[in-house]
Amino acid sequence: MTDPKPDNKRLAPSTIAAQAGQFVDPATGGVSPPIHPSTTYARDAEYELMGASSYSRDHNPTYAQVETVAARLEGGAEAQLFASGMAAITAFLETVPGGAHVVAPEVMYHGTLDWLRRMAERRGVEVTLFDAADPAALAAALRPGATDVVWIESPVNPTWDVIDVAQAAEAAHGAGAVLCVDATAATPALMRPLELGADAVMHSATKFLNGHSDVMAGLLVTRETDARWEEIKRIRLLGGGIPGPFEAWLLLRGMRTLFLRVERASANALAIARHFDGHPKLDAVLYPGLESHPGHAIARKQMQGGYGAMMSLLTRGGAAEARTVATATRVFVPTTSLGGVESLIEHRATVEGPESLVPPNLLRLSVGIEDAGDLINDLEQALEAI
Repeated sequence: MTDPKPDNKRLAPSTIAAQAGQFVDPATGGVSPPIHPSTTYARDAEYELMGASSYSRDHNPTYAQVETVAARLEGGAEAQLFASGMAAITAFLETVPGGAHVVAPEVMYHGTLDWLRRMAERRGVEVTLFDAADPAALAAALRPGATDVVWIESPVNPTWDVIDVAQAAEAAHGAGAVLCVDATAATPALMRPLELGADAVMHSATKFLNGHSDVMAGLLVTRETDARWEEIKRIRLLGGGIPGPFEAWLLLRGMRTLFLRVERASANALAIARHFDGHPKLDAVLYPGLESHPGHAIARKQMQGGYGAMMSLLTRGGAAEARTVATATRVFVPTTSLGGVESLIEHRATVEGPESLVPPNLLRLSVGIEDAGDLINDLEQALEAI
C-alpha cells in the first residue's frame, strides 16, 4: 500500500474507507488493490525475505491491506484479520488466564456467550453476567484485581440496549481489567470505541463491514500493541484462523461502500421504528434511535450519523405468533445473520435454542438498503397474519 501523503493523515474515515486507505498499486498504478493468492514467499540471494511476507498463515499482503484500513477506521494501532467473527472472539478470549474473571452481558450474541460458558467449564474461568439494561450493573459485577476482561456489545444484540462505552472503560480500568467492545452492529461508520476509552474492538466482518452476505471474516483492532496483542497474533498464527485471500479482497471491496450502506440502512431502520412504534399488534419496538428508548441519550452521545440498521419487534402473543410473522414476509428474508444490503428477519429464540434468554416474541430485523416504504408495507402485511 502506498503511504498516505503527510497532509492527508487526518482524512475522514469515510474517505479512508472509500479509497481503501488511499491505495494505488505501485507496480501498475491500479486503484483497485490486487489479490495475493500466494501461500509462501521467496527469499533473495542473501536468504532475506524479498517482501514483508514469508507464509500466509502469518502475513499476506491482501490481509495487510484490510488490516491497515480497519486500524485507520477505528483509530487503532494495529488490526488482525480472522476467518470469522467467532475466530476473532475466541482469539481474544483465549488470552484470559485460567481461573481469571470475565464480565459480560447476560443477553448478547449467543456464540460469545457459548464460548464464555465453555471457558468456565474447561478452563475454570469465572464469568459474571450482568443486565445491560441496568446502568449500574456492569460496575457492580467487577472484582478489582481479579477481573481480567470486560466484554461488551453496544448496542446489545438482540435487545439493542445501549451500554455507555466511556463509562464501561473507566469502570474496567479502575478494576485493573481491559475492555473489548463488539461493535459489529454500530460499525466504525457510527461509533469508534477506541476513541471512547476501549482497549480493543471486535467486528464480525461477515456483517456490515463486508455488507453483501458473501464473506466470512472477523477483525480485532487494538488501541496499543501490548503483550496481550502479541499473544493474540500468536494465537492466530498457531491456530490458523485466517480467511482466504479472495475473501479478504471481497471484504476490502465491501468496506469501500460501508459508510453509504450504513447511512441508508440506518435511515430505513429509523423510519421503520417510528412507523411501528405503538403498533396495535406489537408490544414494543426496540431501537435506540427512538427517543422513547431508555438508551437513546447514551446512543446519541456515542454514535454519530445514525443509530444503526439493527432493531427488534416484540409481537403480541408468543413464539408461535412471532414465527408466523417471520414467515409471512415477502421482502424481508427469514434467515439468520445480519448486515447485508438485503433486509432479514429472524425469530432469535428459535435460533439460540432452549437456553436463550431472548423474549420468545422477539423478531430481530437486519434492515437493508431497499426502499423504506416497501419494507414498511411488507411488515404491515406480515403482521396481518396474527
